[in-house]
Amino acid sequence: MSVPAILEVDNLQIHYRTREGVARAVDGASFSVPEGKIVGLVGESGCGKTTAVRAIMGVLAENGSRAGGRVVFQGKPIDAGNTRPLLWREIAYVPQSAMSSLDPVYTVGEQIVEVLTKRGGAARSAARARSAELFDLVGLSERRLADYPHQFSGGMRQRAAIAMALALEPSLLLADEPVTALDVIVQRQILDTLRELQQRLRLSMVMVTHDISVVAYLCDEIVVMYAGQVVESGPVREVLARPRHPYTMGLRNAFPDLVSDAMELVPIDGSPPDLRETLTGCRFAPRCPFVETACLSHALAPVTTGGHLSACRRDGEADALRAAALRPSTWLRP
Repeated sequence: MSVPAILEVDNLQIHYRTREGVARAVDGASFSVPEGKIVGLVGESGCGKTTAVRAIMGVLAENGSRAGGRVVFQGKPIDAGNTRPLLWREIAYVPQSAMSSLDPVYTVGEQIVEVLTKRGGAARSAARARSAELFDLVGLSERRLADYPHQFSGGMRQRAAIAMALALEPSLLLADEPVTALDVIVQRQILDTLRELQQRLRLSMVMVTHDISVVAYLCDEIVVMYAGQVVESGPVREVLARPRHPYTMGLRNAFPDLVSDAMELVPIDGSPPDLRETLTGCRFAPRCPFVETACLSHALAPVTTGGHLSACRRDGEADALRAAALRPSTWLRP
């Protein structure tokens, strides 16, 4: 039996106005977040992951706008005009750098109390007690509520940012690369904390990352974005074990696998396209080792098989392409 979706993103289009023209940062992306699950949004920098999350929250930059598509939260369409009342209460956000959400001139405790009183309507005494509960929830001592952000280590600041995001018991947590700036040991601790909280509180979560190993460790579902579009999605184990789009195959090759005997990491040559240009065909075609002439002029609508979506013209040859993709020579440009 399928799990109902708490969030549905349908054909989302986000444009940024620039001096050089309109950048189509998100261009027809569609994905959903099942209730009580963690969805990993993965791809290279500049592929539209953070923009998609900011669009869900309705907090795009001044030069950004939603040019099309829908975002549906708990069965109701939302946009910039009606999202604000949901923020903190129903939809919360954890940034890449905790200093982006923590004010350096106030103690961390004062900032959590402000969220609880201003947005949650709690009395100050109740807010202080709740702040202590939240710090305990994320593994921080109540005594540290009196400290300023600069007195925390990077991992502790990130835990404090998570505590603040959970203050009003949201249903959906959006985490934008929350462990990228941390060393690997602290990354593991933060990811474990997120998983424990998700299970204990029955949270739904979107984890934005460029690190496919983070998705493999933490997430239930994966959504792979490239050049503003979703090129593959499905259950994490299925997609990473049997990727059907060459871009996902390339991402998998670029990260170490402790189980595999292959020690060589294989990069994907080139960079994502300039989203201010008019793009035709498959956007990964200029970097794809399996490209065919038709790929350059005609993009293929995504095909879903058993809950596994792929937008590759050669999807039917996925088994053979996967085998070829494991060979470093496949990705070498002449």
